[in-house]
Amino acid sequence: MPQPRRVIPIQQASTVRPAPPRPAASSVRPDGSPFLVPQDPPVTPSGPPLWLLAELTYRCPLHCVFCYNPVDYTQHGAELGTAEWVDVLRQARAMGAAQLGFSGGEPLLRDDLEELVAEARRLGFYTNLITSGIGLNARRIQALKHAGLDHIQLSFQDSTREMNDFLSSTRTFALKQRVAALIKEHDYPMVMNCVLHRHNLPHVGQIIDMALAMGAEYLELANTQYYGWAMKNRAELMPTREQLVEAEAVVNDYRARIGDRCKLLFVVPDYYEDRPKACMSGWGQIFLGVAPDGLALPCHNARALPGIQLPSVRNMRLEEIWRRSQAFNAYRGDHWMQAPCRDCSEKSRDHGGCRCQAWMLTGDPSATDPVCSRSPQRHVVDEVIDQTRHAAATRQPGPAGPQDRQALVFRTDANSRAATSV
Repeated sequence: MPQPRRVIPIQQASTVRPAPPRPAASSVRPDGSPFLVPQDPPVTPSGPPLWLLAELTYRCPLHCVFCYNPVDYTQHGAELGTAEWVDVLRQARAMGAAQLGFSGGEPLLRDDLEELVAEARRLGFYTNLITSGIGLNARRIQALKHAGLDHIQLSFQDSTREMNDFLSSTRTFALKQRVAALIKEHDYPMVMNCVLHRHNLPHVGQIIDMALAMGAEYLELANTQYYGWAMKNRAELMPTREQLVEAEAVVNDYRARIGDRCKLLFVVPDYYEDRPKACMSGWGQIFLGVAPDGLALPCHNARALPGIQLPSVRNMRLEEIWRRSQAFNAYRGDHWMQAPCRDCSEKSRDHGGCRCQAWMLTGDPSATDPVCSRSPQRHVVDEVIDQTRHAAATRQPGPAGPQDRQALVFRTDANSRAATSV
């Protein structure tokens, strides 16, 4: 069993003097009009990266239609090796990172996961395994417990076998149930995650009942955010406002009835808000992701942004990446902001919203997140909501059927290659 945790001193953040920006490079929106991407932005001081996400692999046994992994994942480079990951962990911990998530894809597909967990424990990280559960058997969970893993987050797609297996294009529901029992048997807190959308929102009460029956202490009911594969499937996944209101009422009723027995977190889709989220608590503020091929990411979806020169941990130290790279300074601070963000009293709270969402919906990554009611392009979001309402009015009621399967694009290697060959 792991030994009591030692308190390991962490290096204090160095003071960096801001430098004046150099000219930005021009890129183009989908309509052909130009916009500027800061190519040598000012070096904006920041504290340490407190949260490190190690995306160990994009390989995954599931084929979820809402996966946030990049659609072109089959075109990316070779995965970091064990020694390279160990070096990343050591550098991040020396900078001050405290929480470490192992994710993917499916991180259990890495044979060296236990070795990486043990090294993280030795360094003093709080570790979290974010998993579908596929590959987690009694032997491996015992090994992970011995290595010092602190926390496991287990995903379900639904409370029913039919919908769970439909949404992941696998037969995994019974296996996930067995994994949930293993997690409890090994004295981990039961932290369950279920991504919500129009197909399973009507089941939110049953999903909560399932979590309670399994002894979950936490249940994250995370409505789909539209990046990666979810963006490709947005028209088939987006719920109506009425569905969301009904589901949230069910969640609130359960909260009142179950008290502290299970903490319920309900995350609303951005599109139905009137203020943007402070994405990752601000670009390059606390979050540092490392992709399977070694690219350092200021947010999960950053590699989709135009003009961002994502550095690799294979040829640059994390300290240099975090403090001085173009990628991490491009949207850190407020030097890049346009109106109305530039003069907004809320900019220090929401940081202008999500850069990736701004790019996908407006064609300009420096634009105000169009979720914001003050955005001059809020109409883009409202049009999506209107389309969702009209589509819902024409659909046949009832569970997902063959027509839904035909309309959805599942996360597969073949679909990834097809999407990038166009």
